[in-house]
Amino acid sequence: MTPTLVLALLLAGSAAPAPAPPAAAPAPPAFTVVLDPGHGGEKDGALSVEGRAEKDITLQIARLLRKKLEKQGARVVLTRTADVTVDLPRRAAIANAEEADLFVSLHLNSAPGGPGSPARGIETYFLSADATDASASAVAARENADRPRSDPTDAVGGILEDLEDQANLAESSRLAQAIHGALVHGTRAPDRGVKQAPFHVLNGARMAAVLLELGFVSHPVEGKELARPARQEAIAGSIAAGIAAWRRAGTADASPLQAPLQAPPQSPSASSVSR
Repeated sequence: MTPTLVLALLLAGSAAPAPAPPAAAPAPPAFTVVLDPGHGGEKDGALSVEGRAEKDITLQIARLLRKKLEKQGARVVLTRTADVTVDLPRRAAIANAEEADLFVSLHLNSAPGGPGSPARGIETYFLSADATDASASAVAARENADRPRSDPTDAVGGILEDLEDQANLAESSRLAQAIHGALVHGTRAPDRGVKQAPFHVLNGARMAAVLLELGFVSHPVEGKELARPARQEAIAGSIAAGIAAWRRAGTADASPLQAPLQAPPQSPSASSVSR
């Protein structure tokens, strides 16, 4: 072996390895969702016919839903990840601080008669100063019972004071319709309609925001079903499908020449809602 060849081999062996290409920066999330499992901590919410608390079931559904939305590319934040108390005003404030694209509050319904009542089905709400009907008013009153005693604010009479709120309400109406349709289709639960009511948990949210009543824990059959993993999976999958449909429709509608959003139409009257 010639001295020149030996030198070449030595230089080749001592050469530093080529640097690895820089790692690609992670893609930004497609959208941000804040999920709000209703109640928590000292607030049990409604109790099922088997004694299961609403706060536990909504948290289980929120965890399932988070995984499904993350598969859509979402960044998902929960207002609570354990059995802790979170005041109603804080929940919308979390969504605002996270600059969320949408806020979804998860709840379970309960009929005035308590366990054994025949009422069943799904209701979907977005914010309004006035309730759609007496039933919507009663639901809002029950959910608003968690409001801190130190909160001096009345209902939500000022929600239409500026154009941004009107745009948020229009998007909330569209989101409510998309999720509600997917839930009724995906779970085959009775359709109790999309309604409006003065929910304090939605007040102040600066994005599309809805409250879902995912079934009646007071119903002797539906109440038991809501505590079962298969039903919870169906609910979570349906909500995720509704959110995906809402996003697709929003992308299709987006245009520089798009007309300004109008205030949302009133929901169907109680007489037109199936029971």
